[in-house]
Amino acid sequence: MTSAIRLENLTFGYDRHPAVHHLEGEFKVGSLTAIVGPNGAGKSTLLKGLMGMIQPLDGHVCVDECKVSEIGFLPQQTQLDPSFPISVLDTVCLGFWRTSGLFGGIKSDKIELAINALKDLGLAGLENRPAGALSRGQFQRVLFARLMVQEAPVILLDEPFTAVDEKTCADLLAIVHRWHDDGRTIIAVLHDYALIRENFPDTLLLARECLDWGPTANVLCPENLNRARLMAQAWTADAPVCIRVDAA
Repeated sequence: MTSAIRLENLTFGYDRHPAVHHLEGEFKVGSLTAIVGPNGAGKSTLLKGLMGMIQPLDGHVCVDECKVSEIGFLPQQTQLDPSFPISVLDTVCLGFWRTSGLFGGIKSDKIELAINALKDLGLAGLENRPAGALSRGQFQRVLFARLMVQEAPVILLDEPFTAVDEKTCADLLAIVHRWHDDGRTIIAVLHDYALIRENFPDTLLLARECLDWGPTANVLCPENLNRARLMAQAWTADAPVCIRVDAA
């Protein structure tokens, strides 16, 4: 397999203080990878960096399979404003923005695709309901429907199964496996080790730096998890400023 995304000595951070630093490796085309690590390990920061939402302090992100604008991204629900006045159907239709533009007209065939995606996720009949009126689990299904119509070759998921019931988790996992079977590259920030071991062949263990990256059975070993825990305990808010290698 060729790489979908390559990380070359990659460092992300805020105010030049590194949150993720000196990452090297690649996500293969068609791979299904979990990103795990302690709270504050830089997992969500890494996804934002892969999306181009924050710029590297050092190193490079090389996206080989598609443009960054073509990557599908599901953020944490805590990063979204549930009070924004938009319907369920319009939320799903935002997945067409690459071809229609943010304010372009959505043709009837795409509206039908969006309605079918909602049906596929058990939300038939809720098309005109305000998205903010849905339960957390229902809204997560809507966000997955938006990803379905986007048809992105690379999909990033930030804690996609947090605070949803078992039925919703199982249904969303089935969608993830369908995408994987289609040959898409999927990268997900997760916390449930049992779920990861059963469903994600590859894992990146992150504690601001890469502790291990490879087959899940090898990465999620007691030695690695204990090392990640000890590193988290040693973190300090006074981390040194990251100076670019090419800075003059």
